[in-house]
Amino acid sequence: MRSFVPGAGKLKVGGKPPSLPEGLRIYAIGDIHGRVDLLEKLLGQIEADIAQFPTLRSVRVFLGDYIDRGGWSRETIDRLIKHGAEHESIFLKGNHELIAVACLSDRAKIDQWLRLGGRETLASYGVAPKLFPNRKQTEETQLAFHNALPQAHFRFFGSLRNSFSCGDYFFVHAGARPRTDLSLQSESDLLWIRNEFLSSAHDFGKIIVHGHTPTAEIEVRPNRINIDTGAFATGRLTCLVIEGDKLFMIDTLSE
Repeated sequence: MRSFVPGAGKLKVGGKPPSLPEGLRIYAIGDIHGRVDLLEKLLGQIEADIAQFPTLRSVRVFLGDYIDRGGWSRETIDRLIKHGAEHESIFLKGNHELIAVACLSDRAKIDQWLRLGGRETLASYGVAPKLFPNRKQTEETQLAFHNALPQAHFRFFGSLRNSFSCGDYFFVHAGARPRTDLSLQSESDLLWIRNEFLSSAHDFGKIIVHGHTPTAEIEVRPNRINIDTGAFATGRLTCLVIEGDKLFMIDTLSE
């Protein structure tokens, strides 16, 4: 069941409440991190919300970090591909997808990926890297991942976008660099930035909707909304519902 977003009434863009074009509803989904069970539940909740509150057009915007940490990364990607074929969806890139794809061509990044939860992703594809691999074993892990990754998944990763802008909202995985135009942001900042963005009161001209930094509750600030509620650890996968100048939320801990 949807509920109001605390503090949303204080958001302003150009002195007015931020809004979307008439007739459009956006469902923005936070970091999934291999929790296909929570994804499945949330997608069902979204369908129930649409049935209860019909709309002319709904778009699902997924904010990245679909893989790593949770135990079902491969299954999560399968489910997202299926969902994208059936519903209008925007899939953004997270830093975890960036590293995973980079590991296909740069084995020097594999150790970093494993520390960030890549071990669980590899396991979901049937690959078991050594705990303290030597160079030959790292090469074997890279080759095994190459061979295990379905072409549909490779295409999905290759199609991910760095950002999506609509109405008075800018959707991105991590955030944006203050005092830099949104059209000039680097991929590194869009996928990785934290402190410089989170601590800034800079007016970006749009409300930034992001994930990347887990919080216990949806975090609303004058220039941004963070919807990463740490699903892989908390069991709470959160969706921000935007329609007109109204904001609601749905999450997997609500009925």
